[in-house]
Amino acid sequence: MAGTPPIEQAIADYLAYLRVERGVSPATIRAYGSDLEDFAAARGTRREWGNGPDAAQRYLAARTRRGRPSDPGLAPTSLRRRAAAIRSFYRFAFGEGLIDRDVAASLDLPRMPRLLPETLTVPEVTRLLEATGGDAVDDPRLRDRALVELIYAAGLRISEALRLDLEDVSLDGGFVRVIGKGDRERLVPVGDVAIAVLRAWIDGQRAALVDTHHVAPIRGAPLFLGARGTRLSRQQAWAAVKRAAAAAGLSDRVSPHTLRHSFATHLLEGGADLRIVQELLGHASISTTQLYTHVTGERIREVYARAHPRA
Repeated sequence: MAGTPPIEQAIADYLAYLRVERGVSPATIRAYGSDLEDFAAARGTRREWGNGPDAAQRYLAARTRRGRPSDPGLAPTSLRRRAAAIRSFYRFAFGEGLIDRDVAASLDLPRMPRLLPETLTVPEVTRLLEATGGDAVDDPRLRDRALVELIYAAGLRISEALRLDLEDVSLDGGFVRVIGKGDRERLVPVGDVAIAVLRAWIDGQRAALVDTHHVAPIRGAPLFLGARGTRLSRQQAWAAVKRAAAAAGLSDRVSPHTLRHSFATHLLEGGADLRIVQELLGHASISTTQLYTHVTGERIREVYARAHPRA
């Protein structure tokens, strides 16, 4: 197409559109920018990107390769995100008149495999929580214990736990107010054990950090603070969970999200209604929560195979 701009300029215009007109988060813009830069750097893309779908289809096919030690390709989730970024970019380019063919209509998103979430048994969760430490009010691991206890007790995403402020927690009522995906708000009950650990953290070490660093009392200040009085980072939270998992001998199987999966699975195994679990997890669709019924089904079969004399 005559007059087709260089792909680098088109990408810059697209990212500016996402930032200014769509209000997309900086993290998403960085991810899309990285994906599109990789696409632009592929052989033949700069020359052919505006001529039709061939450049994009060839690029995605190359990134789909799996099983070669020297060229393992992308994981399905990464490939789907990259395809979505390219399709959205082409939709923008066509809408703005940068290209004269609707390339996006020729690009299909790869199907996502329906992976069963990794879960821990109840004894394994107990082992993990005990390995976290924080049994005494002056134990420096008390914050980590409070974080891990809360994630499992309320089934929170790590981002949800880290966004909590003190005003979101009701120690006397035994619940937390959570803002999840899509800014959906939910109230989630928290058990007595987690509440006791949270109370010890809030009244002790956290109070000292707030006073020492003069933390601004906006909404009561962040629930989880680092040593410098700032909101605990995602990296610090991951490190805390990984330390506990290593101490418990579960290092290869545990992430913060594993605790959320275990929360849901244990509720269903205990007889909780699927709709209630959906509300507690903050899932917009029941189909997402139904994934856990497959997990509990597998667990039931395992128990049956071990316990029944003629299994």
